[in-house]
Amino acid sequence: MMLNLGIGLLTPPVGSTLFIGSALTRISIEKLTKDMLPFYGVMIMVLLIITYIPGIVMFLPDHFMPR
Repeated sequence: MMLNLGIGLLTPPVGSTLFIGSALTRISIEKLTKDMLPFYGVMIMVLLIITYIPGIVMFLPDHFMPR
């Protein structure tokens, strides 16, 4: 859930952290978005992996709290 919310905070049109980063660095939102594209791709791939392969995320909880 946190990764999904983080992606939402960084992507336009509502990306509030994108607007803050743009204001602080005085770089246009368009340039910042283009520079962030590789990171968006990685975040979406990780989100898909942890969504559809729950064993990756549940490894430690299953290891320490067996059923």
